[in-house]
Amino acid sequence: MPKVFESELPSNALSATYKTQGAFVDCYYSEVAKDISLDEYIQAFYTTPLFKLERSLLSLATFKRASDHDALALSLGKSDRYSIWTVEGREANQILMRDFTGNTRSWLMVQKASDSEAGTRLYFGSVVVPKEKTESGQASFGGLFHLLGKFHQIYSKALLTSAYKRLLNS
Repeated sequence: MPKVFESELPSNALSATYKTQGAFVDCYYSEVAKDISLDEYIQAFYTTPLFKLERSLLSLATFKRASDHDALALSLGKSDRYSIWTVEGREANQILMRDFTGNTRSWLMVQKASDSEAGTRLYFGSVVVPKEKTESGQASFGGLFHLLGKFHQIYSKALLTSAYKRLLNS
């Protein structure tokens, strides 16, 4: 079982600007003992059985369907859409996806593991834009956000673990 760690965002993360704007931003990582490209990570992440369940539920709720073929097109840069998400930013080692409401984002990044010859650090994180800000500038996310906080943390780690396992076995 891979170890998944919660950490601060790397300074070059595409999602970092949202943190400075008061959004909720999280960051998880795991290290796999293989060299993994961003393309491979995107494809693995969006085609795990766990994520397929999420995309099925999203499809029922939003009528925005996605397939493994769509994940491949996204991973290869042949599409900038996947289910409810659109590419907001992409670099050689990371991608930031915005949902169709503009309220949330998902971020994936690969980085050479610093303490091994062959290995990759896989990052995954989310952004939640505040519903509103008070006059003092404090972010307000709403009650549902706070109720789902622990579930989100567990689910984020499970998604990263699923992608890790898929990449390790590929």
